[in-house]
Formats: sequence, C-alpha cells, structure tokens
Amino acid sequence: MSERSAPTPSDPSAPSGEGSVTVLGTAHVSEDSVREVEETIEEQRPDVVAVELDDGRYRQLKGETPDDLDPSDLLGGNTVFQFLAYWMLSYVQARLGDQFDVDPGADMMAAVDTAEEFGLGVALVDRDIQTTIQRFWARLTGLEKIKLLGGLMAGVADPIVAGMTFGFMIGFFLAIPLELLAGPLLLGGVAFVPGILVGVLDGLALVVTIGLAVGMPLALLLSGSGEEEDLEDLDMSEMTNTDVVSAMMEEFRRFSPGGAEALIDERDAYIAHNLVELRNAGYSVVAVVGAGHRAGIEEYLDNPETLPPMESLIGVESGRRFSLFKLFGYLFTLGFLVIFALLVMAVATGVEGISTGLLIQIFGSWFLINGIIAFGLAKLAGAHWQSATVGGAVAWLTSLNPLLAPGWFAGYVELRYTSVNIGDINTLNEIMSDEEAPVRDIFGRMYDVPLFRLILIVAMTNVGSMIASGLFGFVLLPYFFAEIGSTGEVVGLMAQGAENSARLLWGLVT
Repeated sequence: MSERSAPTPSDPSAPSGEGSVTVLGTAHVSEDSVREVEETIEEQRPDVVAVELDDGRYRQLKGETPDDLDPSDLLGGNTVFQFLAYWMLSYVQARLGDQFDVDPGADMMAAVDTAEEFGLGVALVDRDIQTTIQRFWARLTGLEKIKLLGGLMAGVADPIVAGMTFGFMIGFFLAIPLELLAGPLLLGGVAFVPGILVGVLDGLALVVTIGLAVGMPLALLLSGSGEEEDLEDLDMSEMTNTDVVSAMMEEFRRFSPGGAEALIDERDAYIAHNLVELRNAGYSVVAVVGAGHRAGIEEYLDNPETLPPMESLIGVESGRRFSLFKLFGYLFTLGFLVIFALLVMAVATGVEGISTGLLIQIFGSWFLINGIIAFGLAKLAGAHWQSATVGGAVAWLTSLNPLLAPGWFAGYVELRYTSVNIGDINTLNEIMSDEEAPVRDIFGRMYDVPLFRLILIVAMTNVGSMIASGLFGFVLLPYFFAEIGSTGEVVGLMAQGAENSARLLWGLVT
C-alpha cells in the first residue's frame, strides 16, 4: 500500500457532481460522537466517508491481524521505545474508554459501519501510525521524552517508583565513566577501607547520590501528573468543543512544539491532501476526524495552495543531529577507548608494571563478564538460545557505546522465532485493566504476549550489559590495577606509555 495514496477499502460510486467535504470533529471515546457520526452520514448520504485511520488501524478495528514487526526495524534503535510510547498512549485512551464505557475508536468504527450499511465508499485518509509515532519520537528532545514517558508511567505505575528508577539508571550510567576517569570521588580519603573495595563502594555511593539527586525531584514532579481525579472530572461532551480542544492543543504545543508538529500539524496536512484529492475528483465527502484535527484540516481545505508537499509528510524522520544523550554516548565511548589505547601503548613501549598478560586479562574479563551476564539475563527473560547467544556475544562491543545495545541484536534474532505486531498492545491493555487479578497472575499473562516478551528480552539483555559494565569498572579494573599500585600510579604509567609512543613516532618522522 502506498503511503501517499488515499486507500479505499470499499470503492465509492461514481462522483455525484461538484466535489465537497464536510469535516466532522469527534472524540474517540464519546458515545455522543458515535450518535452524531451515524446521524450525519445517514442524513447526508455522501459518496465517500473518509475516516482518520490508516490501513493497519482499520484492519485492527475490523478484527483482522495487523502486520508483524519486521526484524530489521528493531535495529533502528528507537523501535522498542516507539512501541512503549504507543502502548502507553493506547493504555491511557483505553482507560478513558473504560471510564466512559465506550471502546476507543468507536466513532471511526461507527463511520465505517454506517457507510457500509448504506453502500457508501470508505476512504482511509490518515498517515501510517508507525510513521507518525517514529516522526513524533524523533522530534522530541531528550527532556521531552523523559517528561512524556514519565508522565505516562505515572498514570500506569507508582510515580515514586518511576522517578527513582529513572534516577538510579542515570546514576549508574554516569558513575561508571566518572569512577574510571576521576575516581574515587567520595571515599578517596577513607583510610580504613581496603584499596580494592574503594572503587566499588565509591561507585555505589556515586550511583546512590546521583540517583537520589535526579530521582527525588522527578518523583515529586510525576506525583502531580497522574492524579485519578483528572480523569474523572473530564466531561466528554466538552471534548468536541472548539475552545476546549484548542486549549488542549496549545498546551501540548507548549510541552513539545516538534512533537505537536508530527502528531497534529503533519497529519492535518496529510489528511487534507487526501480530502482535496477526493473533492477534486468530484466526490461529496463526510470526513470523520478527531476534534483536534478539525480546524487545521478545514484551514487547508479553504486554502489548498498552502498545503506542504506530500513528500515532506512521509518517510522516516532522521531526528536531531545533536543531543546531550548522543554527546554523552560519544564521550563514554571515547573514555573507554582512551583507557584501552593508553594500556596498549604502555605495553608496546615496555613500560614496567603493565604487561601483555595484564592486557589480555583485562580484555578477556571485559568480554566474558559482558557475555555471561547479558546471555544469562536474556535467557531468564525467555529468549531462545540463539538470540541470547547473539546478545551475549556482542555485549562487550555495545557496552563501549550507550548508543548501541545488545538487546537490539538479541531482539533481531528473537523475531525470527516470534511474531510480534501492534495488535499485541490491545491484548496487554486488556490484561492490565484486570484490577482484581494478583500481580503475579497479570505478569504471567503479559509474559505470554509476544510483544511484552520481546521488550523484556531486549531490556534484560541491555540490563545485563549495564551490570557487567558496572562490575568491570568498579570491581575488576581496581582488582587488576591493585597489583600495580594506586589509581594515580596506574594513570602515571599509562601517561608514560603515551609519552614513549609519542617520542617513538616523532623519531620516525624526523
């Protein structure tokens, strides 16, 4: 299916004459909107009923199986995060549906069913959901991604747990390079602690300190963003009111201008392109769209010359060229490479105290500890032997760069044995909505859902590599270096190796 066309699951009859478009703004979880859709279509009897759906969501509403996730998509890096974001957004919408006793998407389903009842054409005029989520995610800044996922997690999990978990993850990632390059920072003056344990205890102290400093403010922030009363106070009769919707859209734009562009503005233009095409062909159209899109679409219908080129609205968004996360990833990688390069130069130039055997032990330990722990946690998460082995085999290399992850490679292989599609999200929402079942039973049922198991395998493989990196930096390196002397003495020997290498190279060129 071409993303640039306006697909028609049921072919419209011949155009009735001069084309026209009536845009009907609805709330996706409103019984009032369902009745309005049915009544409008029955009264107007247009040639075509256009709905804010893409092919995948249309088939999902019709009970058909969505397309499976392609294994190669997983290596794009953000695919798992996009699934998580879509899952959380879908879960929030499902909760709204439960609150008001209406299935999410009931307005669109009513439009399709009514059109079919009267033999009218149906046109799917929205952009592919995967494209929208990918472009939306790519437009968010790092802070916006944290705030978005944190806010959604606050509605699903305990805000304090969500905030502190994220804080300790940041602490763990920052503590490793800080300890390797500048440590010990907090316990350097503690004389009664054995030298080998100083690095371990100092690293743990850094993790806790940074984790609390980041996690506590975030937990307090999230505590105010997931209150149940906000959901209960919503009046669905106001959700299609122009002023209310405009206020909500403006609030979202303040949160993320880039995200609003991908999620709202681009889709307004994409839908308007398809509606203009139908209108120009002479069809009378009733377009059923979310209330938030109505104003933007009507503006384009009145002024079609202002529509951006369709080519600018489709395809994969490359994302921002620069971000703090990428900068940290590059600096993290550079730090490890500098340490290893200095060790190699020290051995190559014969610096006393650093031997080839020590270098082999360090590299061998790095490979083994990453491979064993990543493999073990992948298997614990339910991975096949092949995917767990691949995750463990590449963990040593991906640990050098937080922008890569062994879980992506383990997930890539796992998808050769497991079929995963976006329809699994509905299954997960149904399981999570069971408030009477014990947590252990809910987790067991979620584990049987391929999407959840895939995400768990990817996450656990990455966690294994993170744990291995921490153990290597806090335990093994201090152990190996203890045979040479203090951290300062080791750094001095590596610097001496670099100096010897520089002199050798200078002698070759002069």
